[in-house]
Amino acid sequence: MNISIQPCGTPQQKPDEKNLGFAKTFSDHMFRMQYTEEKGWHDHSIVPYGDLRLDPASMVLHYAQEVFEGLKAYRGKNGKIFLFRPEMNARRMNASNRRMCMPEIPEEMFIEAVKALVAHDADWVPSEPETSLYIRPFLFGTTKTLAVHPAKDYTFLIITTPVGAYYESGVNPVKIYVEDTYVRAVEGGTGFTKCGGNYAASLLAQKKAEEAGFAQVLWLDGIEKKYIEEVGTMNVMFKVDDEIITAPAGESILPGVTRDSCITILKDWGYKVTERKMPIDELMDHARSGRLKEVFGTGTAAVISPVGLLRFKDEEVTVNNFQSGDLTLRLYNHLTGIQWENIEDSYGWMREIT
Repeated sequence: MNISIQPCGTPQQKPDEKNLGFAKTFSDHMFRMQYTEEKGWHDHSIVPYGDLRLDPASMVLHYAQEVFEGLKAYRGKNGKIFLFRPEMNARRMNASNRRMCMPEIPEEMFIEAVKALVAHDADWVPSEPETSLYIRPFLFGTTKTLAVHPAKDYTFLIITTPVGAYYESGVNPVKIYVEDTYVRAVEGGTGFTKCGGNYAASLLAQKKAEEAGFAQVLWLDGIEKKYIEEVGTMNVMFKVDDEIITAPAGESILPGVTRDSCITILKDWGYKVTERKMPIDELMDHARSGRLKEVFGTGTAAVISPVGLLRFKDEEVTVNNFQSGDLTLRLYNHLTGIQWENIEDSYGWMREIT
């Protein structure tokens, strides 16, 4: 790509790296390119972060034709900056695009755009421990019409934000509420995509969970409301005795990059990892009997998040005495060690930018 660059006039003051929180301040620039049926992808540019101008009849505003991704840049040793498996995000975004009838973005074009923006705003990549630059690519339909059909025109943007821990508790156990009334996704729907509609559908249950003192919702399948699927912002894994069980990534479950990475590492460590549908009743039985040893979520934002308590209907079960499990912490330390260049990347997952 020939990427034009329009520098911002006055760079903004950067936030305190010791108190970043999650996605509170956005970097000085963003990447932008356009798509039309006649020209394909064009007008590749890095421009100052700022407001967008949209026609009131833009299709995204009425029919939610949009998708997004989430990945991170990490500052390793000697100031080097790395991306973690960006090709996985590119492929997943294209899977989302196909489902939402949107144009695919060539994998190398996606990665080149991410690298160019991060390199341009390299001083926004924090260097404090446990910090990173969160990267949000997103694509939406801009055709001016109220007719219900796929758009013909699209805008692709990438914005970035320096972040610390996703949860205020950091790598400490959180409480999870098992939702048995509302559903997030069904087979044949868009559950495997990262489209905003999936998250909009989750907000009411998330609000209910937070009001009851829980950090996240654990979703059950949308047909029988019987089988465990995923947490609102994470895939989820269960250590039952010495076996790791997680729901298979299918039509209603997001194929997480962190999930895939954890499965690879766990298998290399000799653990039996089983991808199968597990009924919530079975999980509760394992918790009551003491066979449920650890529960943890996996996702780009939180990386690995231990779960210390589950509530299903009127019953609460505590996991590992509400302590972070040994395997959970080992996995977190190993994965983040690779990402921050403290452990050798034997998988070739890290891509250096500068």
